[in-house]
Amino acid sequence: MHKTNNRQQSPKFSSDVNSKRRPTFNEFLCKKISITGGTGNVGKTSIALKMTMELASMGHKTLLIDCNLNSSHTCKKLGIEFNFEFHKLLTGEISFDDFIFKKGNLHFLGTETDFLDEQKNKFEQIIIDIINSHDKEYDYILVDCPSYEKDYFLDLNGLCDHRLIVITPDRKSITDSYSFVKALFHKLGIKENHLFVNKYQTEKQFLKVATSLTETIENFIGANIHLLGGMPKYNFDDNGFDTFFLSESKNEINHNFVKLLLGFTEKAVGPLNAQNTSLSYQTNEQDVH
Repeated sequence: MHKTNNRQQSPKFSSDVNSKRRPTFNEFLCKKISITGGTGNVGKTSIALKMTMELASMGHKTLLIDCNLNSSHTCKKLGIEFNFEFHKLLTGEISFDDFIFKKGNLHFLGTETDFLDEQKNKFEQIIIDIINSHDKEYDYILVDCPSYEKDYFLDLNGLCDHRLIVITPDRKSITDSYSFVKALFHKLGIKENHLFVNKYQTEKQFLKVATSLTETIENFIGANIHLLGGMPKYNFDDNGFDTFFLSESKNEINHNFVKLLLGFTEKAVGPLNAQNTSLSYQTNEQDVH
């Protein structure tokens, strides 16, 4: 493993705006991270869920928001039933606290395709409003964003403090991710992003994909993309890999991914609380292989 514009007000949803922020070891404010990419089927959801699980296990109150409008896949990975009451959250019939799934420090908010047809075009702003209403309750909010398509969810990615762009060696994944970074730069002025190369076959392929994309972005856009690392393609089907990857066992894949995550958070928000993690080492982006 290698390492806002004015909008029409969205529907009402319940929020505890007066709740106090949970104190943390270093009192840092909530960090919002989007796990995103130029195209789909690159492993964003599994990576977002794994990051959430690991941050929660380290003692950080972490919310994962699935914005793919069909959260059944994430629910399946979590081993929970899909909640079809997202529309009730928007209308205030159910509170945020009662709607989300909770397992210790891990909280999850899923969405659905049939919540309110007339509100689908406002969905991005709905998620932004939810984040702004509840960010003081969390150490981290991770957002599993849909793939980039004609500025879809561009503002939400811009709201986040950091963007982890997941790509594969597939040409479409690379070119669409380039277009995504270009849109972030020219339309929102965002110059900094992180890159994760997933499902590469060889070290040579990893380096070629990472180098070509980062250099092209720097030379032709003038933006910076920081190489976080990557994960090779394993000989599992999708279900088999998720079972292995998302398990709590201390296998090599999990060990290396935690190293990578520590490297990312070290760069993004400073060192994680050493008392809350079983790992006695720290790493940086160049150490993750």
